[in-house]
Amino acid sequence: MELFRLFITASIPVLKVLLVTALGSYLALDRVNILGAETRKHLNTIVFYVFNPALVSSNLAKTITYDSMVKLWFMPVNILITFIIGSILGWIVIQFTRPPTHLRGLILGCCAAGNLGNLLLIIIPAVCKEKGSPFGNSGACYTYGLAYASLSMAIGAIYLWSYVYNIVRISSRSSKDTGGKDFSISKSSRESSISDLGNRTEPLLSSKEFGVTEDDIDHYALPRTLSEGKAEVAVADHLGIKQRFAMLFKKLNLKSLFAPSTIGALVGFAIGIVPQIRKSLIGDEAPLRVIQDTASLLGEGAIPTLTLIIGGNLLKGLKGSGMQKSIILGIVLARYIALPLTGMLIVKGAIRLGFVHSDPLYQFVLLLQFALPPAMNIGTITQLFGAGESECSVIMLWTYALASISLTFWSTFFMWLVV
Repeated sequence: MELFRLFITASIPVLKVLLVTALGSYLALDRVNILGAETRKHLNTIVFYVFNPALVSSNLAKTITYDSMVKLWFMPVNILITFIIGSILGWIVIQFTRPPTHLRGLILGCCAAGNLGNLLLIIIPAVCKEKGSPFGNSGACYTYGLAYASLSMAIGAIYLWSYVYNIVRISSRSSKDTGGKDFSISKSSRESSISDLGNRTEPLLSSKEFGVTEDDIDHYALPRTLSEGKAEVAVADHLGIKQRFAMLFKKLNLKSLFAPSTIGALVGFAIGIVPQIRKSLIGDEAPLRVIQDTASLLGEGAIPTLTLIIGGNLLKGLKGSGMQKSIILGIVLARYIALPLTGMLIVKGAIRLGFVHSDPLYQFVLLLQFALPPAMNIGTITQLFGAGESECSVIMLWTYALASISLTFWSTFFMWLVV
């Protein structure tokens, strides 16, 4: 009977998400056309630049303090582990399924990044408010649960927009560079190339083809003296190091590393941890509380808007995209079986070693971070780069449809495990 009550408690939040998702799919139907493709694209942009940063910063500012950060230090490590293990599982899925180049970043992202913010912000408060909640007083459970979910969302946003964002960006760029095709050289073409080389009478590379210009002649000239030669080699090495660093920073794309959600998280941490800033913004007597109230008001629109968008995107998944079924199966097995089982071992090991304090709700959140469906913002990222949008819709359709079963099961089991 107790297990059945836990099952009901775990299923209510999942059903709420499904109902809002179904509404988003209905609004995206052609005959309704309220949430069409262009509308979803513009809403994605608003969520990316306004709603998500406001949600992350306002929740962190209200619930995170220096003392709570000391107690919750293991959560960033736990989330990092979910990304690392998920990436390894994603790499295994890629090795078995051999997907096109432009989908590899999407697969890695879906396996690595779970919905660490939106779902937890819905599930945890809903679990706390249920009569059969095993986490004690509903008020205290709600306050602490919101803090855990907010911290999870902030850290997840940092990892998502610094790691998954760049993986999808590099994957989409590689696909465009190769025209979206995987090239291979046939035997006949190799023989033809060898024959052409044998018949050549002109040099294989001219100075222009080799990239040598009049300005670069000094770099390739022989040294006039030994000392001059050493100086020129030193200058060339120095320029080479600078060029390597420039290329490294270009590949890292530091601008995208500090995405709006990441900046929002940093602002939220600063407000919550620094007492002087916190007193001026947080609380009924704070002189600048209107700023915090405005951010909270904007942030409240993030979760329903994102859920509606994902519902609209799932509609494309119903139409199909010629995607390999093995890819979907691999992602489902990685996220709903392999990751939760691994998570139990990691969290239980951390509890035994004394890294995690004895709060059952905190332990429940840590375990749940391993069992969540892919992050909704992956759909936003694919739309930003225009790579793998339809495939992402199919993946989201199946993973979120199965999440109603998987997340309910794992939530029930994790509650039983920690209480």
